[in-house]
Amino acid sequence: MRPATHFGSGRAFFDNPGPGFATFGVGPRRLYLRRDFGSAAPAIFARLGQISAARSGGAGNRSSGFAVEIDGVPPLFARRARRGGLVRLLLKDLFFGFQPRPVRELMIATEAHRRGIPVAEPVGALVEWAGPAFYRGMFLTRALAGMTLWQFVRTDDDATVRAHVIGQMRRAIDTMHQMGLWHADLNMFNLFVAQVGESFAPVILDLDKARLFRGPLPSRARRRNLDRLARSAHKLDPEQRFLDQRLLEILVGA
Repeated sequence: MRPATHFGSGRAFFDNPGPGFATFGVGPRRLYLRRDFGSAAPAIFARLGQISAARSGGAGNRSSGFAVEIDGVPPLFARRARRGGLVRLLLKDLFFGFQPRPVRELMIATEAHRRGIPVAEPVGALVEWAGPAFYRGMFLTRALAGMTLWQFVRTDDDATVRAHVIGQMRRAIDTMHQMGLWHADLNMFNLFVAQVGESFAPVILDLDKARLFRGPLPSRARRRNLDRLARSAHKLDPEQRFLDQRLLEILVGA
């Protein structure tokens, strides 16, 4: 494995996600990895290559999540970039552009983490170029124990605990907005309830299309995020069996 070389101005920016990262390349693949994980780069590179080559389904809403377990390395989680909507039937995990989404997400998540926004701890990204401007990719974080918010509200039947976790999640969203992060697809699957010892902690996932601003988000942008989350809750739970009106007010109210 060797440090990646630049291919030209279009890709050069993404060969350097930031000073805390190193870039490794083998053939058409590029691994962008936090420097403190650098000694494990060959093993991580190999494991992600196995996941990519297998083309098998994983965990999560789009079967895109995979555990990455390597001796001497904290448990990691890789999310393969997959398309949504009808286009997924044609292109599946193939994307077009010189600015790979996983690397952009790595940069945004790193800055969000630095600002104190409760996101999954970013570790790296893998990009595999399939041709000029066509690529497949993965985003790499520390693994989390827990479940999505949608899984949680369907699993925990303690009303007090459920209200407490919903309140935590709303405070996490408020922190995200105050710290200048706009989420493009805030929904019940992209909010995660992490198990930390005997307690829970909210985590915001999937910053694939998120945007960072220098200051707090204006109220209109915040409302758009919360309205998107409300639509997700209503679609999944139209009869309010798991999220009654009181809990919805806590989670998405003004």
